[in-house]
Amino acid sequence: MAIPLHVKARQAEYQGKVKRFPVPDEKVPWSVAWAEYSPVDYTAEVVLKGPVWADPDIRVVKDRTLHFNALDGKVDRRSHNGEYAVVGGVPRNPAGRTGMSGRGLLGRWGPNHAADPIATRWMRTADGKIATREGKGVLEFVAIKRKDTGTWAIPGGMVEAGDTVSATLKKEFGEEAMNSIEASEEEKKHTEELIAELFHSGTQVYAGYVDDPRNTDNAWMETVAFNFHDETGEAFSRIKLQAGDDAGAVKWTELSKSLDLYASHTQLVQEVVKLRNAAW
Repeated sequence: MAIPLHVKARQAEYQGKVKRFPVPDEKVPWSVAWAEYSPVDYTAEVVLKGPVWADPDIRVVKDRTLHFNALDGKVDRRSHNGEYAVVGGVPRNPAGRTGMSGRGLLGRWGPNHAADPIATRWMRTADGKIATREGKGVLEFVAIKRKDTGTWAIPGGMVEAGDTVSATLKKEFGEEAMNSIEASEEEKKHTEELIAELFHSGTQVYAGYVDDPRNTDNAWMETVAFNFHDETGEAFSRIKLQAGDDAGAVKWTELSKSLDLYASHTQLVQEVVKLRNAAW
């Protein structure tokens, strides 16, 4: 599977903390020789402290072996884009140079897996009909405003070691978009039943590399994105959207080409537009 040229993974400032080594478009591929390439080495302190979601610094800790391109215990180190190179004992970003080595804010060497649930419904007019634009129906999706960057995004999250993608999809939508944890027990039970009903079946729209601003030469984001579509709008109308711990706000957002979402999320929702033959 070919990976498009990454752009956000080469942003000059890494999360407003460290400046990357500048990488022009033509120097992104590893196949292009570049003797002068000198990436900035950076791994955030929060990662180096060794939380459960992070690997050790294997460039320093030599008594720990990680099995790349494989299921390593409960940690899946395989890439959706196929086998990646391991150079100097560490994985090499299959999308090319980013101007930064190390792991940045990412916990795992190599692929860091996420799951993105794209919940959609048709936008309705005042009289209840499906709104149209240029002869096609207009979709809305549930978007959250990320607290870390202030940008709008799909309410996804990391697939924790041992978890399945389907379990993560339901959990992240519940935690980020509906904050069901803070609801009463009765409300929580009702909400969970609705989520289970809606998420019983979905359509995978993407699996692979994500052009994420947290990516480095040795650690990168990948995701599996599913569309959960409420054709009549009745099920989602019964769910109250409320921002969770990782979200600053949450709302139904019209899908259109004017969207500027976090990481590769604009491209992900565009796949849903194609799937539903909706307006863009």
